[in-house]
Amino acid sequence: MDKIDRRILEILQKDARISIVELAERVGLSATPCRNRVAKLEQAGVISRYGAVVSPEKAGYPITAFVSVELERQEAQSLALFERRVAEFEEVVQGFLMTGSQDFLLRVVVEDLPAFERFLQDKLTTVPGIRSVRSRFALRQFVWRSRLPRAG
Repeated sequence: MDKIDRRILEILQKDARISIVELAERVGLSATPCRNRVAKLEQAGVISRYGAVVSPEKAGYPITAFVSVELERQEAQSLALFERRVAEFEEVVQGFLMTGSQDFLLRVVVEDLPAFERFLQDKLTTVPGIRSVRSRFALRQFVWRSRLPRAG
């Protein structure tokens, strides 16, 4: 990736709906070479997808919880089973395999506290092999970025 590719990424992370013509103008290329660069970034997996950024609160999901999960065993089969099962839960909007005392960290969004309780009881705690679950609720979000930091 060169300086132009990085600039293309910077612009697309701010506005993925920008036209190729306008993007090309902003990075100093003509439309065809710019379109080719974007296509190469997509094919290489640097650009993995495009989508709308939706406000959870305004969409009816004002509760965000961070749920730490520790498994009984940290073997590959147990980790894979947990990941497959949790990926099916719509309430989990992000999931991370972690280092340290917790094995997984989940970001969960729900409509209200009863919905979170149902998520815990009816979904998460039914996954086999869980040793412990700890939940923390976000009071408010003060930073959110869909873009990566600038290189260099």
